[in-house]
Amino acid sequence: MPFDREQALQLWGGLECTCNRVGDQYIDQAARSGHERRDGDVGRIAALGVKALRFPILWEKTAPAADLAGADWSWPDRQLPALRAAGVAVIAGLVHHGSGPPHTSLLDPAFGDKLAAYAGAVAARYPWIDAWTPVNEPLTTARFSGLYGLWHPHARSDTAFVAALLNQCRGVVLAMAAIRAVNPHARLVQTDDLGKTWGTDEMAAATGFYNERRWLAWDLLCGRVGPDHVLWTYLTASGATPEQLLWFAAHPCPPDVIGINYYVTSERWLDHRPERFPGHTAGMVDGRPCVDIEAARSMATPIGGAAPLLLEAWRRYGLPLAVTEAHIDAGREDQLRWFAEVWQGAHDARAQGADVRAVTAWSLFGAFDWNSLVTRADGYYESGVFDIRAGTPRPTALVGLLRQLADGAAASHPAAQGPGWWRRPARLAGVDDRAAGAAAEEMPAAAPILISGASGTLGRAFARICALRQLPFVLLSRADMDITDADAIERALARHRPWALINASGYVRVDAAEQDAARCFLENAAGPALLAAACARAGIHFTTFSSDMVFDGRRQRAYLENDDVSPINVYGRSKAAAEHAVLARLPGALVVRTSSFFGPWDRYNFVSQALDALEQGRDFSAPHDLIMSPTYVPDLVDTCLNLIIDGEAGLWHLTNGDALSWIELARRAAASAALDPATLFASHSSAGRHLAARPPNSTLDSRRGILLPPLQHAMDRYVAQRRA
Repeated sequence: MPFDREQALQLWGGLECTCNRVGDQYIDQAARSGHERRDGDVGRIAALGVKALRFPILWEKTAPAADLAGADWSWPDRQLPALRAAGVAVIAGLVHHGSGPPHTSLLDPAFGDKLAAYAGAVAARYPWIDAWTPVNEPLTTARFSGLYGLWHPHARSDTAFVAALLNQCRGVVLAMAAIRAVNPHARLVQTDDLGKTWGTDEMAAATGFYNERRWLAWDLLCGRVGPDHVLWTYLTASGATPEQLLWFAAHPCPPDVIGINYYVTSERWLDHRPERFPGHTAGMVDGRPCVDIEAARSMATPIGGAAPLLLEAWRRYGLPLAVTEAHIDAGREDQLRWFAEVWQGAHDARAQGADVRAVTAWSLFGAFDWNSLVTRADGYYESGVFDIRAGTPRPTALVGLLRQLADGAAASHPAAQGPGWWRRPARLAGVDDRAAGAAAEEMPAAAPILISGASGTLGRAFARICALRQLPFVLLSRADMDITDADAIERALARHRPWALINASGYVRVDAAEQDAARCFLENAAGPALLAAACARAGIHFTTFSSDMVFDGRRQRAYLENDDVSPINVYGRSKAAAEHAVLARLPGALVVRTSSFFGPWDRYNFVSQALDALEQGRDFSAPHDLIMSPTYVPDLVDTCLNLIIDGEAGLWHLTNGDALSWIELARRAAASAALDPATLFASHSSAGRHLAARPPNSTLDSRRGILLPPLQHAMDRYVAQRRA
């Protein structure tokens, strides 16, 4: 793998491959993402322009038994030659936030010797691999496993932390010796999370200690830990013997590349005033109550970003650097902004003399359950460069960004312009724009998203969330742009020059449509067709909304995007006609079928009305014989914006998933709100005396991916916001 300082900054890639142990359960990210079962991923990765890939050949999975003769090499045997043929260099990882197979642990004194034996076997099988990370983030893993008790062996002491750190670092030294016995040119890419801790003056001792501790793994490997080291007393008081520490000075194994893993959570703030951060759990540091929170959420001045930390590492070690993980769990625009900012930070550090070789797009296929620090397997998914929720990885807007950066170009996507949330006033802890309203912050100077439907629930929700996400937008009323008037549409497009148009307007009165069919078809079918044609001519992405009522409801299962439509009322026929007309005029349009809205900004939706009645002690009845899929409006809007930024097209079914009747939805809301459901009564749909027939089962499922969170999660958030 070439390390030429004169080369341009390289793009590397990484697979989230944590295989940590919680109790007796291994939580395996690569298996959960499906990467192990997809041979096509190599081609997807190579097409990004990635020069090197952090690739897992994990000890726990490949050789779980003590006898290495039983190792299963089938997966790396299949993937590694394909990467080599594609011209993608490999950085082999052997332990990734893990504790080894069941016959060892981070507190096992023989951990390093056992890892070295495995490393030698891997090197012997793949002698052409030149770059290695035997243990990913040894300091971070020692903290999570030995100090915080989150991962196996679930210890909570400085003694366990120090032992786990020393065992891992010793394992790195011994593993590299075994690897270099096979390949003398093998290079060590040693990764760890490099953040920084800030805090109030009262927490100065703690912040100073944390800021020294963050270097410990690299200091040990570089042979820098001796009696004069600032943490020598701490280490020896925490169980390390002088002989254990001085062994590293006698066996130095400095990294060929120091890998900096950098997240928005990497920089922390310690505050001795827990009362300033309601909702955040206070801890104890040096006997003092305090809050440990992301610096981005608490510091008056935004964090400095990657460049200052890269320069710190460069000045301390003078060794080549790479950003070996860069990822954020956020809306797509902030994922674009975060990676572009880290990439620019690497360039800025290079301009100041630091030898920065690469930036790594991490979580190429996303990650699971890091919101709980992988202590549970709840299924919480954050998409990466590709979104794997449809089975086949779906390229997101990050694919285009990475290709541009790899080619030396600047980010051009309109959504990538402007500051990320970590640089805006709304980042500060306690600020909740979703409750308070649209953010009153200056929008970036970029082409806007045009939104029709200023008087409707959906149009207002898009405007609110675009403001929150700092996506420039213009919300149009009928007077601003009549969607049934081709000339009015052209004038609006010429005036605002949008890059995307969202049609959130239309005829919504299902029963009235039976006696007003002409107007319903004009607004729901003819208007969207005109918008689609105009966007096709102007090269603008177009999104419009359809309904579950395009189906007759006779199926005994949920409807998928490819099921034939068969509407049974005028409203449903108008939506079906719109789908056909829009996609005929603009195949690249995004047509979203959804249903049964509820949300925090509309007091007239079904869930709000049910809870209002319960709170006031009034009877409330709802049908038991109509089954549908409820949709939480904020989730729908957030997901649609991500899809729009990705440039997605065609039919998508978007709901919060659960199939239930209207009375069951009311009971679910009552349970979330801890209200007595005694005044809820089931009725038959005929009691509503609707003019328009309703499909008995209009449940929507998706063959393209379940993108919205589960209904219960949405309902709990809705109730919490209602109370706020």
